Amino acid sequence: MQVRVTDAAASAARALARGDSEARAAALVQRAVGGASLAPEHRGEFVCAHVVTRAPGIFAGLTLDAQSCALAGGQ
Repeated sequence: MQVRVTDAAASAARALARGDSEARAAALVQRAVGGASLAPEHRGEFVCAHVVTRAPGIFAGLTLDAQSCALAGGQ
């Protein structure tokens, strides 16, 4: 599950960096990890995506999160 959260953050960061909307990036996150939330952030020439969700099943008390950044293309 942590790998899926990490992959979702990377996909969202790349989407945001190439100019896709926040809604499109959030949809990518939801497709990869249902119920996860996306928090985008601009850091200079980088666009970052922070994805957070709760672990499933017996690990439901744990929070899983990942962050990824990508170089903004022309922004």
